[in-house]
Amino acid sequence: MKNALLALCALSFVHMASAQKVVFEEYTLDNGLHVILHQDTSAPVIITSVMYHVGTKNENPNRTGFAHFFEHLLFEGTKNIGRGQWMKIVSGNGGINNANTSVDRTYYYEVFPSNNLELGLWMEAERMLHPVINQIGVDTQKEVVKEEKRLTVDNQPYGNVIKEVKSHLFFKHPYRWDIDGVAEHINAATLEEFQAFNKKFYIPNNAVLVVAGNFESAQAKQWIKKYFEPIKKSVAVENINITEEPITQTIKARFEDPNIQIPGIVAAYRTPSMKTRDARVLELISTLLSDGKSSRLYKKIVDDKKMALQIGAFSLSQEDYGAYVLYGLPLGQNTTESILKEIDEEIVKLQTDLISERDFQKLQNTIENDFVNNNATIDGIAENLATYYLLHGDVNLINTDIEMYRSITREEIRSVAKKYLNPNQRLLLDYVPATEKSKN
Repeated sequence: MKNALLALCALSFVHMASAQKVVFEEYTLDNGLHVILHQDTSAPVIITSVMYHVGTKNENPNRTGFAHFFEHLLFEGTKNIGRGQWMKIVSGNGGINNANTSVDRTYYYEVFPSNNLELGLWMEAERMLHPVINQIGVDTQKEVVKEEKRLTVDNQPYGNVIKEVKSHLFFKHPYRWDIDGVAEHINAATLEEFQAFNKKFYIPNNAVLVVAGNFESAQAKQWIKKYFEPIKKSVAVENINITEEPITQTIKARFEDPNIQIPGIVAAYRTPSMKTRDARVLELISTLLSDGKSSRLYKKIVDDKKMALQIGAFSLSQEDYGAYVLYGLPLGQNTTESILKEIDEEIVKLQTDLISERDFQKLQNTIENDFVNNNATIDGIAENLATYYLLHGDVNLINTDIEMYRSITREEIRSVAKKYLNPNQRLLLDYVPATEKSKN
């Protein structure tokens, strides 16, 4: 069985030789479930996946962590799948499965040999139609989620950076809390609250089903109709529509982490929705400044001046607002203040001068390569199809999004840097080792 799973994994990650147009078919069932089909006969593998338009931003501020909790809870079992049997059924049929949650959506998927398409569809329909949400499942997953948080956040050096950034960049929007939420909220929730959350969000008209891989279209449609069409449509989920006031002066914060010895400086900027052109320009800026060892910040601060152990950045690409987060860990006698000064000098250069044609071409090459890699596996294509539909409203962006990146000019890069990356528009977070007093 282990060898079968390894072989399946290898097949599901077959690399495509070059960027090719992703051909797909989409339609909507009467109950509102959107369906996207993508055929690829290069390997005997199929993926069945469902993405629900529910994430941490849909939670009650007094009941945070529900979306991530449900990522785990909906593997507990259904009316026709006994408790603890989900993983056994999948692995027993040569498959693998997983799920992940973000602030905006929750994604479930199975990868099977192509002769198990019906099984994959039936299982996802079971999850949507009648999951069993009872006290024993809730109590079990509470412990699972707590342990996961201890391992990935609480006991992880610098594990609270994202949580601290979000809590200071957002004041009204539910992006202000972390995906894990507050443990006390989950502990205080009743079984009825969990059942109500499921009934409200895990419904066909709040989801997209993607089938990708080696399958026969007519047969897939028959099974989709058989298993998903009987699921009743429910009340439409209201969109989150919360506007944050612009940040007009530097926000200063401090966090003490008992798991670190070296202080860090974090500079974070609130950025626009992932759906905007400006967000794509900021991706180019992020790549130029901080993507890899050849980036401007790494080469200058780590390689040339040897001022930092580490310098880097990441973008939180989100449906309503995003964030661009830069961080640095000083080396030797250098300070976080000196590292911030070097970072700011590079940002000012971007705001003042056009980047060179050579750097611009390098950026374009990197973006092209990333675009190809994002669609280089059946797994990646399936998730991208779901994401472009659910969060962008346009499935064909899987083919055309690259054109927007190609159309970005050097002048736009300078203009967008001026618009978003100013000292009075950011959070400065001193991320420092905990003192003995605070540890106690």
